[in-house]
Amino acid sequence: MQKACPRCTFTIRVVKTEGDKERSAPLAQMGGQGVFVKELEEQLLSGSIDLAVHSLKDMPVQLQKGLKIGAFPVREDARDVLISRSGFNLSGLPPGSKIGTGSPRRAVQLRAARSDLQIHGIRGNVDTRLKKMRSGEVDAIILAAAALHRMGWADQITEYLDPGICLPAVGQGSLAIEIRSREKELEDILLKINHIPTSQAVTAERALLAGLGGGCHAPIAAHARVEGQEVKIEGMVASANGSTILRGTETGPAASPADSGKKLADYFLKKGAAKLLEKQ
Repeated sequence: MQKACPRCTFTIRVVKTEGDKERSAPLAQMGGQGVFVKELEEQLLSGSIDLAVHSLKDMPVQLQKGLKIGAFPVREDARDVLISRSGFNLSGLPPGSKIGTGSPRRAVQLRAARSDLQIHGIRGNVDTRLKKMRSGEVDAIILAAAALHRMGWADQITEYLDPGICLPAVGQGSLAIEIRSREKELEDILLKINHIPTSQAVTAERALLAGLGGGCHAPIAAHARVEGQEVKIEGMVASANGSTILRGTETGPAASPADSGKKLADYFLKKGAAKLLEKQ
């Protein structure tokens, strides 16, 4: 932001959200995605802050009235990663190994790949989860590659999980900068750091999520990539216990990425996704 606007002065204000403070209860019980967003949006609307930086996967698809996303910077690696105490990758973990994750999306895909593993719910920031693994509470944990990269802890990663095994969350690896809707000057500055391929990819993913009416506590996954003038989106929807998993892909013009996401959502709905999601 400073490079985009040398004449501007930026001050960083740390805002603790409900999701940051409460690290033991499952996210679904706390209200899902909004727990990492609500306090930031309240301060935006009150004028206490002018921009809010979010992890996009924490943001509901429906924003509060008066707010908008002004920019998506270049996306980090969207994949999930495995970190194991033993150094074994996913295929090499012994049967019965305990895998820590608080994500239903990750849990159903891990069970599909290795039904002999035990999935244990785990919450907390990256450092907390690493400590729980090292203490022996679990044998391995699943995290977002982006989190480890941003912390400078990529050397902790045992294995990058192929999206064919564990498709990432909608928006994973992407940041979103949120502003008040009528802040034209800020919007113009943000356009300088907006990465168009990232914007197109995550727009397709969020259109899929919106079309399914899901949130971060539902087993929904998606990853879109821009290739030339096209956007290709892969998606996954599952029942809570993973007994039914639907997968699909859609390709369309990168200039209208939301259309591809919506088409993939319609495909899943025709396959019975609504019944799977209403049971979550």
